[in-house]
Amino acid sequence: MDTHEPTSAVPDHLLSAVGYAGVLRDLLPIALWRADSDGRIVEWSLAASDLLGYGPEQLLGRNAIPILVPESNWELADQLTQKVLAGEAVVGNLPVRHRDGHLVPMEMWICPSADPRGETGILAIAVETSAVLRMRDSLAAMEGLFTQSPIGLAMLGPDLRFLRVNDALARMNGVSAAEHLGKRPAEVAPGVNAPALENVMRQVLDRGRAVVDVRRTGRTPADPDHDRTWSCSYAPLLDSAGRPLGVIASLIDITDGQQAHLDAERAQHRFGLLAEAGTRIGTTLDLRQTAEEVVEVLVPQLADSADVQLLEEVLDPDEVAASIHGVARRMAAVFTDPLAPAEKLAVGMTYQIPPGSVYEQVIADGHAMNLYLSDIPALISDPHAERLREYLFAHVGSARLIPLVARGKVLGAVVVTRTRGREPFSEQDCVLIDELVARAALYIDNARLYTSQRKAALTLQRSLMNTSLPEVTGLELTGRYLPASEHEVGGDWFDVITLPHNRTGLVIGDVMGHGIHAAAVMGQLRTAVRTLARHDVPPAQILSSLDATVADLGENEMATCVYAVHDAAAGGCVIARAGHPPPAVVDAQGTIAFLDGPPGTPLGAGGQDFGTEQVQLPPGSLLVLYTDGLIEARDRDIDQGLQQLSRALRHLEHPLEKICDHILGRLLPSPAQDDVAVLLARTLRPRGSVRSLPERHHMGGPARKVRGW
Repeated sequence: MDTHEPTSAVPDHLLSAVGYAGVLRDLLPIALWRADSDGRIVEWSLAASDLLGYGPEQLLGRNAIPILVPESNWELADQLTQKVLAGEAVVGNLPVRHRDGHLVPMEMWICPSADPRGETGILAIAVETSAVLRMRDSLAAMEGLFTQSPIGLAMLGPDLRFLRVNDALARMNGVSAAEHLGKRPAEVAPGVNAPALENVMRQVLDRGRAVVDVRRTGRTPADPDHDRTWSCSYAPLLDSAGRPLGVIASLIDITDGQQAHLDAERAQHRFGLLAEAGTRIGTTLDLRQTAEEVVEVLVPQLADSADVQLLEEVLDPDEVAASIHGVARRMAAVFTDPLAPAEKLAVGMTYQIPPGSVYEQVIADGHAMNLYLSDIPALISDPHAERLREYLFAHVGSARLIPLVARGKVLGAVVVTRTRGREPFSEQDCVLIDELVARAALYIDNARLYTSQRKAALTLQRSLMNTSLPEVTGLELTGRYLPASEHEVGGDWFDVITLPHNRTGLVIGDVMGHGIHAAAVMGQLRTAVRTLARHDVPPAQILSSLDATVADLGENEMATCVYAVHDAAAGGCVIARAGHPPPAVVDAQGTIAFLDGPPGTPLGAGGQDFGTEQVQLPPGSLLVLYTDGLIEARDRDIDQGLQQLSRALRHLEHPLEKICDHILGRLLPSPAQDDVAVLLARTLRPRGSVRSLPERHHMGGPARKVRGW
């Protein structure tokens, strides 16, 4: 018989002698009562009191049927009683009246039992029907879960030894379910860091709280050659009093999902690198800087070293000497390993590609290849490079050679390596590196083509525009041409032409656009001006002829120009403009004016007539011709530029070279945003009359934007 006595009050010697039946009481309370041969209740269990609400003092000595059996079942109760008293046991589902009057459906086993007088009485064993159904459903659910679930399941006792394991977990561990029983996880699957997982399970037992999604990776007898990853969850198994009975463990193999997640992360990383390469490579058209940007993207994210090498025959296609065939030049290199022999890996070094080597094959075929240690001797044939060979053998774990191919032409190659301490290049790594190099090849080729075109434009411009000025009658001259940057050439130019009768032609112009085409147009205009000037064509007619020349070149061509003829005998100039900024004139007293004669229209715009302006230039006067790049900028308008130019025209007693430097330094404190050409002409004083000018500067009026330019 059970009691209401708490567990803590049960003597230890009783617990050790007969065990403790609290588990059964918690799971399925069983009510017991006994009646004598007359039907009076002589025993009533505590469980019966809990289930039906009556205490023993309320029922002992009283007839059971009128109290516990609903009136509608009295006849049935009498029939069953007679069967039992006759020695027959009966089983059935019968309602029993609770003390508060409601009926409790119960499954009952009624059997004969001797009463205190030795006569045949009745023993009733009853359980609440709903409790039986709940237990049945719970057991069915548990059994179904363990037998059918694809998730690995295990029940472990407080000592963390397996009590039950389903087939799914047995398959994961490669050990039968029977072989799990009585063993600890560390004994069954030692290759999955079982001690750490046992620590987690102890925490679950101690704290009484579940732990979800603990990741573990390792190998089991089921797949000893590959790592697998599992998501493990542990929950405490408690009785109704909250005492820990053990741990329920569930395991899900997430290897494929984990791999897919890693693949997705790698793909995202690859896309990120490609996007980064698009913003970091090709920021300029400088060939060397572009090569440096390539290695900075590759190292250290994808490799421990990167080496960009271009073929000499690509860098200098005009060189026809056979000695440059098969010669490569290192344009940029990064080696993170401080032990790398820097003297043999210096930027700018050239070397012959060994005939018959992997390198030659890559250049010939245009296909990337992985390099092996056996390839190194053939690639480094220099007898003085023994230290480099030793370094590569000792430290390089994997290497790849990728050709730089752009527009169907092999420009060179990129070599990437990883040290032995890093994972070798995977197939996905190679795909990504090859894609980066392919994109970089286009940027490098753009820089190469630009460099080649700029070189050609500079050569053309220098050949067409001779900046050495002649000595002419009555004038002191100096001029400057400044390209917009080291990488860009435009169509600005100036020229001085010696004319008959002590006259001098002064020209400055600006062709729209940049590059070889602008330089070529500039050369044609310069030649045309010289030809017309030497035929003594007046300034306005020269501009008309130039306008027709530009129009013949195409509707998109346009230029501006100033042509002036200085007559030393008359002491003045005749000036004609075609949409060009107004020249500045500074007299011997320091008064500054910008000419406001007919501005004309730009050449190529179809202007009909170009006017002229007569300007007197007494001795000591300064005529300043310039292109719009001197006065125009993003941070100032034209009027502001003219005002700054007027303030820069001081200290006219200085040599023209110094005056010119002062003008450029004042108006161009940073690199110019456009080409700039400046031509200064100062009328000579009679001998012995040179004097310093005051530093007062006057303008005949405010600097203003002149109509037509």
